[in-house]
Amino acid sequence: MSPEHTLQTRPALDGREPLARRTAGITGVGIALPERRVPNEEIAAQLGVSSEWIERRTGITERRYAAPGQRVSELASAAARLALQDAHLDANDIDMVLVATLAADEITPSCAPLVAHELGMVNVAATDVGAACTGAIAGLSHATAWIESGRASNVLVIGAEILSRFIDWEERRTAALFGDGAGALVVSLNADGEIGPFVLGSDGSAATTIQVTRERLVLEMEGHDTFLRAVEHMSTSTLQVLELAGLQLSDVDLFVYHQANGRILSAVAERLGVEHERVFDCISTLGNTSAASVPLALGEAIRVGALAPGATVVLGAVGAGLVWGATVMTWGSSS
Repeated sequence: MSPEHTLQTRPALDGREPLARRTAGITGVGIALPERRVPNEEIAAQLGVSSEWIERRTGITERRYAAPGQRVSELASAAARLALQDAHLDANDIDMVLVATLAADEITPSCAPLVAHELGMVNVAATDVGAACTGAIAGLSHATAWIESGRASNVLVIGAEILSRFIDWEERRTAALFGDGAGALVVSLNADGEIGPFVLGSDGSAATTIQVTRERLVLEMEGHDTFLRAVEHMSTSTLQVLELAGLQLSDVDLFVYHQANGRILSAVAERLGVEHERVFDCISTLGNTSAASVPLALGEAIRVGALAPGATVVLGAVGAGLVWGATVMTWGSSS
């Protein structure tokens, strides 16, 4: 893909002039994090381990926890407002709101219509995306399809989670992993950058690898199996989506994966044979934020100057289901 648009046409079916190809790109990014920072020291004693033990196994030094009574929709709306501001759009410019979350405040209604209402949107399409840690990428695939098909011009994709309410404090191998936060992306028609192909997959036979059951309402994870599957699927889907885009690993400027575990990020880099510096890592201060992870990582990459206009970026994630996904995009100057 090129940062410059090359308009492609298709034959007209009714004798009229052919239509220009519609493309979608990210035009705005916003993140929202709870105020409370929770360092390893605060939870290490509760788990019966040292803070160094946590960091060595996860790559995490701190994470954010939501305040009592704080809502997922509140974090999602805060991130969305910043993304709209970044995109220079008003709420009434948005055609659809997609909220990726596994921790909606209520079983029903979904989070998305509440967020749309908080943003002052009326009669806008709004729906939740249930793909766990892969949720933001699934949301991006829906947004891109709506824009490319002519059904929308601007779509708001939000990943938002409050996972601190589902932590199993009796399971020290996973309790320190999770954090709270939200990241929002505005996807727009004919943006300066361009979102390319997607690879999405699932394997329901591995559903119990990561789960929250109604009986227990805590995050249960088979750590070693999750590690192996995450490395396998993020690596494989990366290669598949690059093949679809006609690109090589060497063409990619930055790999932005779900921030599941520092060791997983390192293992994916080694599996692909790419420099660790090209695999973005911000898990140290955010922890695993599930569906919020990828948009939060993009926001952090912008903040530290890791994303430049024209950069080729791969996004990838694996989550409960088991589901996974990847896409490749050209980062625009307006992103």
